[in-house]
Amino acid sequence: MDQIPQIAPEIADATTGLLAQMEAFLRSLLIPWRLYQVGGIIGLVVLAMLLRRGVSRRFTEWVRGKEGLAKWQLRWAVVIDKQFTLILYMLLSWATVYVMREITWPSRSHLIAISATIATALLVIALVSKLIRNRLISRTVNLGAGIWVVATILEFDQGVVAFLDSFAVSFGDFRLSALTVIKALIVTGILVTIARLLTRTATNRIQKNADISPSMQVLAIKGIQLVLFGGAVFIGLKAVGFDLTGLAVLSGAIGVGLGFGLQKVVSNLVSGIIILLDKSIKPGDVISLGDTFGWIESLGARYVSVVTRDGKEYLIPNEDLITGQVVNWSHSDEFVRLDLFFGTAYDDDPHLVRKLAVQAALNVNRVLQDRAPVCHIVGFGDSSVDYILRFWIRDPTGGLTNIKGNVFLSLWDIFKENGISIPFPQREVRMLKSGDQAAPPPV
Repeated sequence: MDQIPQIAPEIADATTGLLAQMEAFLRSLLIPWRLYQVGGIIGLVVLAMLLRRGVSRRFTEWVRGKEGLAKWQLRWAVVIDKQFTLILYMLLSWATVYVMREITWPSRSHLIAISATIATALLVIALVSKLIRNRLISRTVNLGAGIWVVATILEFDQGVVAFLDSFAVSFGDFRLSALTVIKALIVTGILVTIARLLTRTATNRIQKNADISPSMQVLAIKGIQLVLFGGAVFIGLKAVGFDLTGLAVLSGAIGVGLGFGLQKVVSNLVSGIIILLDKSIKPGDVISLGDTFGWIESLGARYVSVVTRDGKEYLIPNEDLITGQVVNWSHSDEFVRLDLFFGTAYDDDPHLVRKLAVQAALNVNRVLQDRAPVCHIVGFGDSSVDYILRFWIRDPTGGLTNIKGNVFLSLWDIFKENGISIPFPQREVRMLKSGDQAAPPPV
């Protein structure tokens, strides 16, 4: 017959103490005036739930009527809408406490005041926890801090602390309890949120500083993020009593084991740092890598985001940019020279063709006027005189194919107006009569 597992004495004692505190609290509610207040609390909860639907509908209509709201404003509008029941109950309960204390004795509204205090604290915790982007940590902070506040207000804190601390496992001299884990998540979550807000503020200031190059801005932002978030996690774990000295040996062993399998990842990280330091590419540059042509949207720790003219976003590993041949169209300056090849008939005056070609290029908006286009003869072909037309632009992000197409179209129009012909290969086919015989090939 299977034996029933025995509960650890530490857990049994903590559970018994917590249940005893809860039993004493429930017995204290049996006083008539306190029972009336419990009924009033239940009535206020029901009233808040009934009012929520109408208030939420009006609030939603008001938000939809506002134009130009930022994403964070819409996000907080959704958060507030979800908390309307708690908000309404808090307002109703505090109003009830005020009225009852004006009419009767303060003791007859004591429980309602306690419930109003709990509702206020839970509302503040719910709103603050939404600042944490990680959903798991946010919910843990909301739940853990909520339980702690309720237990403290109801004077259950000692029993709850003992109960959570009783669920623990030991690794040598290191003891890990449920209480320690919850504290670590709450403290680390708060510190990470503060680090994120500081990082956002520092990022905005760095990006607005025109004296810092774009690549150094990215490097500075990444460094600030590493220091703040790493420090937040380290301080949070140390604040709740985690012994991190043992992690040095563990991290060393894990590093040796993963080093061989993460060579590419480490290579991309190092390549990303090199790219930021040597300033070979930066956000906004127009590059060509193989068949990929586009502008750099962002520089990441592992890859570079390149957006093409057709809206595709390529994530190119940093190592490929270091080891491969990359054409940076805007590395030292924004000026780009483009070459077009074309041919005209031998009957056309080459002097006039060169003049008209330059004029055709100048008729296109994006072609620079201060860097005048030039046209040269590059050869005499089988059926045409071959030319090259060179012109400059300063906005490669606007595309290269489209500007070439516009110049070709301008050439077509101006050549047509001036009687310049563009030759093309022609073939002559002769049809033999049925009686004709082809001459035999020579022997």
